[in-house]
Amino acid sequence: MSVAVATDRPAGSVAVARDSARSFLEGLVPARASEAADTVVLVVSELVTNPLRHGGGTCTLDLTAHPNSIEVAVHDPSPRAPRRRTPDVGAGGFGWPLVNRLATSTAVTRRASGGKTVSALLMR
Repeated sequence: MSVAVATDRPAGSVAVARDSARSFLEGLVPARASEAADTVVLVVSELVTNPLRHGGGTCTLDLTAHPNSIEVAVHDPSPRAPRRRTPDVGAGGFGWPLVNRLATSTAVTRRASGGKTVSALLMR
């Protein structure tokens, strides 16, 4: 089962992505525990926020349910990979380390059409 959500409206796209993730997770059988679902939604929020702030303001979210995991993939037109920064309350830098901590694996893949895909795998 998978779902694709275009998020090219900066004002509401993170909220749209979170709502889409919640709807996706509610449709899974068996359902994920509330805390595990919240983790997926948090990772979606962080991965969608990065391209909206740093990668041109547009991205596409794909969610895929595998037998033992949920894959969150965000495609955007920027070739720049996420990078670790020293976290700063005023300037950010918390998202990418958080995603790497919550996910069982992360990957950044260059797309032949340009841009990249940033993906995170979370246990189901």
